Amino acid sequence: MSGHSKWSTIKHKKAITDARKANTFARLARDIAVAARSGGDPEANFKLRLAIDKARSDNMPNQNIERAIKRGTGELKEGMQIEEAVWDAYGPGQVAVLIKVAMDNKNKALMEIKNILRANQGKLVEGGGVSWQFKKTGIIMIDGGDAGKENLEMMLIESGAQDYRQEGKNRYLVFTIPSELQNIRKKLEAESIEILEEDLGYLAKNVVEVNDKTKASCRKLLEELRENDNVVAVYNNIKNYVSN
Repeated sequence: MSGHSKWSTIKHKKAITDARKANTFARLARDIAVAARSGGDPEANFKLRLAIDKARSDNMPNQNIERAIKRGTGELKEGMQIEEAVWDAYGPGQVAVLIKVAMDNKNKALMEIKNILRANQGKLVEGGGVSWQFKKTGIIMIDGGDAGKENLEMMLIESGAQDYRQEGKNRYLVFTIPSELQNIRKKLEAESIEILEEDLGYLAKNVVEVNDKTKASCRKLLEELRENDNVVAVYNNIKNYVSN
């Protein structure tokens, strides 16, 4: 019986892992398809190159990537049209939240996001009521390794980065002018800094301080939003916020 129980546990864990991988691949495919609308050549389409790099870092098969590109350029007609949007919202304590989505069913996605917000003391805001509090920026996630905080800070300054934020023990988010994202990545790679991820996202112009209770409530909301299949990324204006 114990052997059977162990086998059942292994099968259950594998099913969960496979489901998560499928959800990740579906989300990555949507990102690629949306980016490919502006052209299917990653050398000429920077946004597409970012999406492909991210997919490959998550071990997405090449055939899935190629299929997603063709879906975005219109070469592949199957499936529903994917729509990209950034939705404004407030979380607990009136924390400003931007939700970047890529969806093939807007009504369904909107209902799911509204339900998550409602269950976590949040709400959607219309008319750009939150987006004005953010600026578009290049974001590079790096592993600082053994560089040391002072040495790493000097490297980031010399690379031309605008700012950075520690996001874990050795993990940092580096913020750049969008047009300089690729150049700064190359400079950091030349210094043997490991690039974990890169994207074009949003950075709060001004941050707010919240108490521990509000921060915990916001963390729960943001985590639930990120778990939704339609959500590409979530941004907030909490001071010294660390995602995990």
